[in-house]
Amino acid sequence: MEGYILGGRNIPESAFKERFKKIYSARELAEFERLFRDNFIREEDFKNISLMGANTVRLPFNYRLLETAPFRYLENGFQYLDKALSWARNYNLGVILDLHAAPGAQNRDWHSDSKGRALLWENKAYQERVFSLWERIAERFKDRSCLIGYDLLNEPVLEKRPQKILRDFYKRAIRRLKAVDDKRLIFLEGDLWAQRVDFLRDLIDENIRISIHTYTPLDYTFNFTPFLRFPGRMGKAFCDKNWLRKRMEPYARFSAKNKVEIFVGEFGINWRGGSWGEERYLKNILEIFEEFGFSYTYWTYKAVAAGTFPDGIYQQLANNKFVNRQGPVYGWENYLSLWRKDKSRLARFWRTTCFTPNRLTKVLGSFLKK
Repeated sequence: MEGYILGGRNIPESAFKERFKKIYSARELAEFERLFRDNFIREEDFKNISLMGANTVRLPFNYRLLETAPFRYLENGFQYLDKALSWARNYNLGVILDLHAAPGAQNRDWHSDSKGRALLWENKAYQERVFSLWERIAERFKDRSCLIGYDLLNEPVLEKRPQKILRDFYKRAIRRLKAVDDKRLIFLEGDLWAQRVDFLRDLIDENIRISIHTYTPLDYTFNFTPFLRFPGRMGKAFCDKNWLRKRMEPYARFSAKNKVEIFVGEFGINWRGGSWGEERYLKNILEIFEEFGFSYTYWTYKAVAAGTFPDGIYQQLANNKFVNRQGPVYGWENYLSLWRKDKSRLARFWRTTCFTPNRLTKVLGSFLKK
């Protein structure tokens, strides 16, 4: 769960759930989690993705999904991944499992479920839990034909720590994972939110792929600075297709020099009605990926429509009580007061049938169906 995807503040998932449990109970929190997972992504969503022409889903998960013991009457986290892999197989989709939030947090951001510190790099016990978790995942799913591979760590950020820390972490993780499954691909994301990758060259072999994330230029794609237009001047630079290509060329050179495929695990744009060059931006960045031979997955599949952050392929446009854009409480924090009397309505609200296809799906679809 990410705050902006659910129309609210970007607070850590665990912080939201701690408040929920305090108001209700641990049992009610477990029921809330079950209802969310049973409704936010369903089998028909995999069908939708397949019909768009895609062949791969990058499936993010919080480590807590697999480490937290549920009440007996609820499914455990591995069963949810089981379901997703079965749905993927039904619609001829491959799956990349993405550890989006690791024990201790791999960066200090909300999307790693951090409360402000990246403790993974300071605590060997947290690192051991990551290695053990991937071993358990591989042991359970290594024979699933639709499983493409393992995205070991989403967007690590070392800050001022030496990059050797992340390289050594990956080296140990690869060794442990390959001892269980030496057939699936392993995706390595670089430092600084998957942007710096040169230091990973020594880890490359036939099963390794290098994963980058790009939202360049961030002020435009996330709409942090309103009224920027693409192509156009943004700060000191004139941003157009050639400018974007120059940002991607170092990764293309890295790919050619090291004979490794580049996977763009995340890219996307905040949709402002198409009035600010969003379609052209998306078309240009996809053309560059195709030119350089990069594979890619769009972030994100669905989200409550908002003025900032990357938009979903499906948008929630309504302004009902679960969204409440006018505030003072907006988005998912409204669930805290509405849960007891509105849980069935909330479940329906989460389903994709209540979302609207974004216009950007036409641009994506034109590339996916080539």
